[in-house]
Order: sequence, then structure tokens, then C-alpha cells
Amino acid sequence: MKRARLNDLTIRSAAKDDIDGVCELINAYSMDIHGVSNDAKRNVEMTWGQPGFRVDTDTRVAVTSEGRIVGYGEVEDTEEPHVRVGSWMRVHPEFREHELDATLLAWIEERAHEAIAQAPEGARVTLSQGVPDADAQAQELLKDSGYNAIRHFIRMTIELDGDIPEPDWPEGVAVRTLVLDEDLEDMVNAFRDSFQDHWGHIEKPFEEELKEWDYWIRNDEQFDQTLTFLVVAGDKIAGFSLSDPKFSEDPDMGYVDVLAVRRAWRRQGIALALLHHSFQEFQRRGQKRVGLDVDAASLTGAHKLYEVAGMKPTRQINLFGEGIEGRQGSQLADAGRRLPFVGRAAAAVRAGGSSLSEAIGNSNTIYEGIMIGRSGAHGWPQNNEIR
Repeated sequence: MKRARLNDLTIRSAAKDDIDGVCELINAYSMDIHGVSNDAKRNVEMTWGQPGFRVDTDTRVAVTSEGRIVGYGEVEDTEEPHVRVGSWMRVHPEFREHELDATLLAWIEERAHEAIAQAPEGARVTLSQGVPDADAQAQELLKDSGYNAIRHFIRMTIELDGDIPEPDWPEGVAVRTLVLDEDLEDMVNAFRDSFQDHWGHIEKPFEEELKEWDYWIRNDEQFDQTLTFLVVAGDKIAGFSLSDPKFSEDPDMGYVDVLAVRRAWRRQGIALALLHHSFQEFQRRGQKRVGLDVDAASLTGAHKLYEVAGMKPTRQINLFGEGIEGRQGSQLADAGRRLPFVGRAAAAVRAGGSSLSEAIGNSNTIYEGIMIGRSGAHGWPQNNEIR
């Protein structure tokens, strides 16, 4: 097969009718890196529709002359105070040797730079991107572009082929399923209290956070409130688990999106009991396994709890990040001139002979030379960076 060149590609904003092509790209990447398919349509639709996200300004696709999408990048800068910007990109395995990823990263950096004007004066603005540990090329690009590995997240799973221990609940609590219209506000309050000491936590107004949760739940056709279990002490939610009935990469795997225990109720066995309760329900429904993602350096030692529950690590996501405030000048000197980009990835594109308009300008540009969260793909606010 004749090798395609970068000047055969067009870079433009994504459009709503590109969603199938973007999902085909994500699936091809997953097959190449992980050896499994990925049905990402639900996740992409939810991300594109979330409050504050604009497909025309926050995405880019690389398209061949035949209309095939072979590269995709996005920036998530939807939340006040605009000090933490998430990003995400995928390149088709057939185009991984074309510097397509560097071109997409250059656009990501330029788009992320816009957050500086919206952030509080003097605040440190950071740009981050999660990359599968198996994707050595993407990690090398980020390192060469000045990013550092700042966190590691682990995918853990358990096979449901044996007896699941009975949940051991502490005295004074009861467990029940979510009643969405009655419990959502209390559940969000419980989440806020549970994750105050979570890495990367940024306090936000309650109404804003409630709006986000309302969107992710009510617009998700797969959401099943009977898989959200609340541990109630009196009239307070002491903890809860929220799960998906199936995972985008494995329809036989249930997925625990959120496991939260209020600080006053920690170390009383609630988290382990919630896991056992969830495992039993997934087993009853015929699922073969259950998975979740966890911060490897969690202050609460969550990964150790999951090991006690019988879960084992199956994948690692590495989160890379860098500060982007005041980046226009010195760090771009590598290219020998001042450039209208934010980072060294962009400088590398320019040094290779592409101007800004040639590289990532308007939607008709022809190239010369390509963002937890939900559940490892897109979605819940705390998972967006580990997709």
C-alpha cells in the first residue's frame, strides 16, 4: 500500500456528523494498542454535548482526501476557574509515523492557552493528558514536548467466576438504590465531601457541580439507577457506588464509575461492603467481570482496598502535564524564533517547515507534513483525564 503523506490530510473542527468516523478511529486505536474493540459512541456523544463544550472550537479532526478520519484531538476547558485544562487525542495506527500526533498536540496547546485569560490573575494553569502505558510513542512525544508524568492510574478488574463474600455493613446504616429525583442533591453533596482530599480536587459552586451531574446522568441512555447503591445513616448518605451495566471495551464487564465514602465514615468497611454488594449484583445480572480505575497514589490507599476485594491490575494510564502560563517566549526558542504556539510540540511542527496557517489554521487547511470522565473513555468529572 502506498504510504499516505501529511499533505494529503485536512485538519478542521469536528462536526456532529463526524461522530461515526471519530468512533471508528478510536476503535482502530484501541485494537492496535490494547487488542480489544471500543464502542465509544456513547462516550463521544456525551462529551460533545456537555455544558461548556463546543465541538467547533474544542475539537480537531484529521481527514484524508477520501473523507476518512485518521486523527482526533480535543480540549476540555469547561469548568471554572479554568486552571486545569484536560486534553485527549487519538491517531490511527496507519498514520502514527506521520507526525500527525505532534500537529494535534500543537493545536491542543494553542487552544489550551486561551484558558489563561479566563483564570484568576496569578493562578497556575496546567494542561494534562492521559496516555495508556502501552502507547510508548505518545508518551515519548509528550516527554519531548516538555510534559512530565505526574500521576498514574490503574485499571483493576475481578472475574465473577466464584462466590462473592456477603457485604459486612457497619451498625446504623442501611443500603438502597438511588431514587434519582429525590437523592441527586444529597448524593452530589456526599461526593463533594468524599473527594475533598482527592488529588487534583478543585472546589466549585454546588449548583455548578449539580448541573454537571444532572447532565451526565439524565442524558446517558445507559445510566441505570438500580446500579447506584446508597449507604444511608439516618437522613444522610454516608457513601455510595455508581456503576455502568457494561463497559465500552467489554460488554461482559460491569464498571464502577464512582466509589465514595464520606470522611466521617471511612475505615468502617463501607467501601468494601459496597464493592461486594455491587459485585453480587453484576454476577446476578450475568456479567463475567467488573472493572474500575484508581489513582495509584490515592491518599486513602484505595488500590489496596481493591486488592483485598480480589481485584487485580490489568492496565495503566499515565497522566502527563505541564504549566502553560506565560509560555509564548523562552520555551519556544528551540525553533529559532518566536512562534504563535504555546509549547515545544508546536515549535517542532514549525521547525519542520509548517507555518501556523499551514499547520492548524482554518478548516480548509491542507497539511504538508496530526482528554477522568467516563470509565476510561469520557465522562465523570474526576475521570476525564484518564480516558
